[in-house]
Amino acid sequence: MTDSRIQTFHTAALSNNTKVWYREAGDKSNKTIVLLHGYPTSSTMFRHLIPLISDKFHVIAPDLPGFGFTEVPEDYHFSFDNLAATVEELLTKIGVTKFAIYVFDYGSPVGFRIALKNPSAITGIVTQNGNAYEEALGDQFWSPIKEYWKTSQNDPSFVEPLSQFVADKKNVEDQYFSGVKDTTVIEPASYTVDFALLQRPGQIDIQLKLFHDYQNNLTIYPAIHKFLRTHQIPVLAAWGKNDYIFTSEGAEAFGKDAQKFKLNLLDSGHFALETHPQEIARDINTFIYDNIV
Repeated sequence: MTDSRIQTFHTAALSNNTKVWYREAGDKSNKTIVLLHGYPTSSTMFRHLIPLISDKFHVIAPDLPGFGFTEVPEDYHFSFDNLAATVEELLTKIGVTKFAIYVFDYGSPVGFRIALKNPSAITGIVTQNGNAYEEALGDQFWSPIKEYWKTSQNDPSFVEPLSQFVADKKNVEDQYFSGVKDTTVIEPASYTVDFALLQRPGQIDIQLKLFHDYQNNLTIYPAIHKFLRTHQIPVLAAWGKNDYIFTSEGAEAFGKDAQKFKLNLLDSGHFALETHPQEIARDINTFIYDNIV
């Protein structure tokens, strides 16, 4: 008998020479959960969570275009609309039609776009520092990016400092360490692999395109809120309460709209899954599993 905790690794060939790399675990006859990572990481962020939930769930965790081991053609248009379309195509290709989503950071606008396009496909939502409310956009991180939104994507006064931001390893490490009391629990391989993959040719341009396009995510927030109010699906906000990128106000805001809601504010930062995998897994295996539609 195959151990459900063992992850397997696959590449799905999609249209336009796009090849999506993804992790899979668990029995395909179980309820499916799709794990969607964010910046600056990949599906590697779920390496510890997957074995903790794959006894109950069929787990799919893709690398988004521009991240990890997913390959896209040179003319791939990097926008959140397109990232969502690629994940949708992957799920169709592998026969996943109903699923819960776990959204983190960039994974949130990707996952919610899929939900808005096909609401009946979504059976539950885990948001782990995955935002859908303007009040969560912490000034420390977002103020310069909001100024960037007022200009063209190629404005040199923003391109240069933001390029330096992406190229500085300290900024990757800070997203892992900030807000964490005991940083010895943070596995060095996590931020080291993230930064190494960001050093590949073309990465800075990709990330700047997504920074600039993020403004379009705010325009769909009202539709997300309406979706949450009108669908009886469980929503778990497992949130690092010390996150300066997406502040805890964002976690609490989900409670205004979600019909079946659980809030778990964790004493951690942006990458709360690095410090609290057991606690997050327990809530997924109980609250989400028991209330899934």
